[in-house]
Amino acid sequence: MAMNLRWLSAGPCWRAVRGACGELRAYGELRAWSPRCAAGRLCRPPGTACGEQSRGLGYGPPVGGGSRLRTRLAAGLAGLVGLAAVAFGHVERAEMVRKSSGAQSASLGRPEEEDDELARRCRCFMAPPVTDLRELRRRPDDMKTKMELLILETQAQVCQALAQVDGGARFSVDRWERKEGGGGISCVLQDGHVFEKAGVSISVVHGNLSEEAAKQMRSRGKLLKTKDGKLPFSAMGVSSVIHPKNPHTPTIHFNYRYFEVEEADGNTLWWFGGGCDLTPTYLNQEDAVHFHRTLKEACDQHGPDLYPKFKKWCDDYFFIAHRGERRGIGGIFFDDLDSPSKEEVFRFVQSCTQAIIPSYVPLVKKHCNDSFTPQEKLWQQLRRGRYVEFNLLYDRGTKFGLFTPGSRIESILMSLPLTARWEYMHSPSENSKEAEMLEVLRHPRDWVP
Repeated sequence: MAMNLRWLSAGPCWRAVRGACGELRAYGELRAWSPRCAAGRLCRPPGTACGEQSRGLGYGPPVGGGSRLRTRLAAGLAGLVGLAAVAFGHVERAEMVRKSSGAQSASLGRPEEEDDELARRCRCFMAPPVTDLRELRRRPDDMKTKMELLILETQAQVCQALAQVDGGARFSVDRWERKEGGGGISCVLQDGHVFEKAGVSISVVHGNLSEEAAKQMRSRGKLLKTKDGKLPFSAMGVSSVIHPKNPHTPTIHFNYRYFEVEEADGNTLWWFGGGCDLTPTYLNQEDAVHFHRTLKEACDQHGPDLYPKFKKWCDDYFFIAHRGERRGIGGIFFDDLDSPSKEEVFRFVQSCTQAIIPSYVPLVKKHCNDSFTPQEKLWQQLRRGRYVEFNLLYDRGTKFGLFTPGSRIESILMSLPLTARWEYMHSPSENSKEAEMLEVLRHPRDWVP
């Protein structure tokens, strides 16, 4: 897919972080950060613009029947919706590139609309929405509109929190386009004081499923009603992988996404997917409990059975089969959530996005200045090697993207660390901290009741 970078100079907006936390550049202007955006409006945490949360949440089974088929398709499309970032290194701002022909306009529309609620909300984002604001205004209650605004809010909030902690590097902002439809916004911090590499990206794409994807669904027993061999889809999500420098600070990954597939008869299939998981180099019981408890509290707002189910799903999914190890200590993972209603599942996803910062940032602050030995740094590099192995060999979204013609390789491989290591026949000493970590990776634990 032909991607074009362009820097959108839509005027001053999302305020940057500086002081103890370093700086952010967004919309091309640097300002001392305040929780209020340029218009003086308080920037809400991700997803708080919507109504009350549901008391319960139903979901389809992870395997079997049509649900499994949509699960596989969702995982495959995650290659398009996953991290979409280009690492520019330690730069102050993305290079300004002329807006390409046919690119979507960032225009706010009529003058009276330039200061409406949506415009003020968008000023708190890292860049304007992928979808033209005029179209978002035309369909305010559509789930695609709600989800795009949610992932933009999540991106801005997470970037703000990471910059506050890092205090050194700045985020580059890369707004890219997909000629088949849609595009994304990638925010990348690299070679910072705390983070070796941190990417927080959103994608909003649409078009027609490839015949290969349709065949994969049919081969699993799902007969989709195509029209002239075409199957329109829309997909959007926010995705991030954060690799700290200090081996005592864990890596985190999260991804939350929404999909729609429209059949020839007008029937729309929809589902949500995502999750959040932690990959520490060394086991810290207190950290593990904090991380899992925060995710559990988010899940429990929507039903007591969600966290146990999605925690097990996470342990099973992030499994490096040829090593007999999990990638990390887990978290939650889910796919194919399509009941009881879009609104109820959306509110659950909102709660999950709101749990990202409180589950992870306290751990970074706790450990970013810990002392470490060369041996501990070596172990971190070896564990990163395992991270790479999982992503390239087993992750369904990565594999789908790599084998899709025209895919954006920089986006697909954004999840990989800058540095990693493989040693022949490496084995940790018995009763060592490294051996303790391996034991947990081979035998997952229940961290909270």
